[in-house]
Amino acid sequence: MMTREYPPEVYGGAGVHVTELVRHLRALIAVDVHCMGQPRDTATVYAPDPGLDGANAAITTLSVDLRMAVGAGGADLVHSHTWYTGLAGHLAAELHGVPHVLTAHSLEPMRPWKAEQLGGGYRVSSWVERNAVEYADAVIAVSSGMANDVCETYPRLDPDRVHVVRNGIDTSQWFAVDDPFGPDSTLTALGVDPDRPIAAFVGRITRQKGVAHLVAAAHHFDPDVQLILCAGAPDTPEIGAEVESAVASLSASRHGVHWVREMLPLPRIREILTAATVFVCPSVYEPLGIVNLEAMACGTAVVASAVGGIPEVVRDAVTGVLVPYDPADPVAFERGLADGVSAVVRDPATAESMGKAGRERAAAEFSWDAIAEQTIGVYQSVTR
Repeated sequence: MMTREYPPEVYGGAGVHVTELVRHLRALIAVDVHCMGQPRDTATVYAPDPGLDGANAAITTLSVDLRMAVGAGGADLVHSHTWYTGLAGHLAAELHGVPHVLTAHSLEPMRPWKAEQLGGGYRVSSWVERNAVEYADAVIAVSSGMANDVCETYPRLDPDRVHVVRNGIDTSQWFAVDDPFGPDSTLTALGVDPDRPIAAFVGRITRQKGVAHLVAAAHHFDPDVQLILCAGAPDTPEIGAEVESAVASLSASRHGVHWVREMLPLPRIREILTAATVFVCPSVYEPLGIVNLEAMACGTAVVASAVGGIPEVVRDAVTGVLVPYDPADPVAFERGLADGVSAVVRDPATAESMGKAGRERAAAEFSWDAIAEQTIGVYQSVTR
């Protein structure tokens, strides 16, 4: 299993996916994890070539991929995640004569804003992804919407090599807690009012996650609604400064805006999601959106953009509200988010019903056990 992220260094949905997938696969097959970052005894870890210190981040990543490809000797199959390990998977397959399975968590051509973060490295990452996808023995898409995007973006890829295996949720870890406003809870420390409705967001500060749209929409929330933003790790200082200015303006116009910038541990996020009347996902691009499943598993209604794989998770008017997104009309999108949030908080019975339905759907249809079995089915399809 080739991945950039692996515990304790997990910061996004792909890292959550790999963590849970490995845990459940190991009940069925032997899995060796090859990752990047700090040394740990749970995986083989690779560092960039020190001779490339100061080089573009995409180039230093490729130096890790070369080492990872060499380290894959003896494997029966390699499985890569995101462009960060796409070259490692491709080269390992060629070097060792084994199949390469690639999971597409997102697509570089659909995230042009990454050029702000990577500069010329964005063209490098796009090349890596295209090469890895087009030559992979099998491509796993995390939603049907993502599968369509893969085939449209890379028409040279045989569609028969694309398999849909959705992301999942561990409902034994994500659930509604008994007392989210306990004396040592994050909510209590923030001064959140338990008697007022709460809209919550959890995610990184990146163009993809639509944080700026959410902050703009919050100007139009019902006056009684509080907003909890668990948002940090901006892609660039410029994006971070934009959000900081927008949040300051919002805080000046309404009470109850709480911004948590550090990455909170799972139990603290669970408290926030449990306490929230509604979880808001304003993503402008989202192959599936594990965070929506996390909110649903905690029994919280979801208001989300109707993009990518989100409609495969959030059922409109059943587990939440879907809001159309048109990049040409951001104001309409922001008003739609605000209207969705206000409609949910004005009707507590509906909010409760949506939360209950969301929990049931998360548990019934997004089990990691089933996902592990489906993934092994893909492995078998390329090793027969």
